[in-house]
Amino acid sequence: MNSMKAIKIEPVRKELKVRLTKEAAFKLFTAEIGTWWPLPSHSVGGDDAQTCYFEGRAGGRIYEVMSDGREAEWGRVVTWEPYDRVVFTWYPGRTPDSAQEVTVTFSDFPGGTRVELVHVGWEIRGADAQTDRDGYDMGWDFVLSNYVIAAGA
Repeated sequence: MNSMKAIKIEPVRKELKVRLTKEAAFKLFTAEIGTWWPLPSHSVGGDDAQTCYFEGRAGGRIYEVMSDGREAEWGRVVTWEPYDRVVFTWYPGRTPDSAQEVTVTFSDFPGGTRVELVHVGWEIRGADAQTDRDGYDMGWDFVLSNYVIAAGA
């Protein structure tokens, strides 16, 4: 009998506000991801990454395209609810069986939209779970700062 308890890793939670309608904020995060995502530092291909896409439908891919046309899949859309919520798996540079899940919700607030990102499922990363979670905690700050700049907020 195993007396060890499974360790629960806290989700990464980020909240920000942008001066866009929910529809515009949702579209910027998804359909226009290639305009603001910091590919040189946050991609599989680094300097070779040319753009990235977010296919707007359940089952759609989230992926980057390199200068030579190669693609690297980052995740798959699980739930597509324009303009309220999108849920997707997340495994850039890894295989789908190592995926975490990210939920991004969009809600009205006076003068704009509140965007909340919650990244869960770290336990699947085993011994790397806490280190990965801590890295993404800082990484999402940088990525989302680019989103906020693109939103003009």
